[in-house]
Amino acid sequence: MQKITAEDGAIIARYQRGDRSAFNDLVQRHQQRAYHYAYRLTKNADEAADVVADTFVRVYRSLDTFKGESSFTTWLYRIETNCFLDIRKKGNAKQAISLDDALQVADGQVEMQIVDDHDSAHERVEMGERISAIESAMKVLPDHQRSILMMYHAESMSYEDIAEALQLPIGTVKSRLNRARISLREVLRPCRSMFSLPKMRRQMLAAV
Repeated sequence: MQKITAEDGAIIARYQRGDRSAFNDLVQRHQQRAYHYAYRLTKNADEAADVVADTFVRVYRSLDTFKGESSFTTWLYRIETNCFLDIRKKGNAKQAISLDDALQVADGQVEMQIVDDHDSAHERVEMGERISAIESAMKVLPDHQRSILMMYHAESMSYEDIAEALQLPIGTVKSRLNRARISLREVLRPCRSMFSLPKMRRQMLAAV
């Protein structure tokens, strides 16, 4: 599990001593990461902005109780994921998620992919077709499965950090992630042949 960084710890300590202006420093440090995560979940700029706004309101209200037992980022993801799920439960969601990167489905694994800069035009068309297939598949996944896939594959969070963010045992995180992968593979089964091209270059997407 990641520990709080010295920079975040110093800012939060200022806030907890009564310096409310420290909150603005915390927002500036993390708002871009928070927005990227929200946008990956929602794929809608307005909804992502709503998620981020709700997230930082909750952070502001709860920061006095933050003890630094995990990284601030992990704590932020927990709050942000809850905000996303709450918005969806209220039925206020707009367009569902879309992935910017393709997934490979093979040997029971689902991995993030990127396009090789040297790929041919034909291969780029094929990648576009894979992305479209994944967009459709992700739309039908439950929100909680979508969010755990994004945490692990797009945000490169460890099992431990996801467990902390979602307040779940690591074993539960692993089983839920596996079920989410199975669900995605089942939805993608009719177009499975798209994901077996040997030219596809494996590279896990780094956290933004």
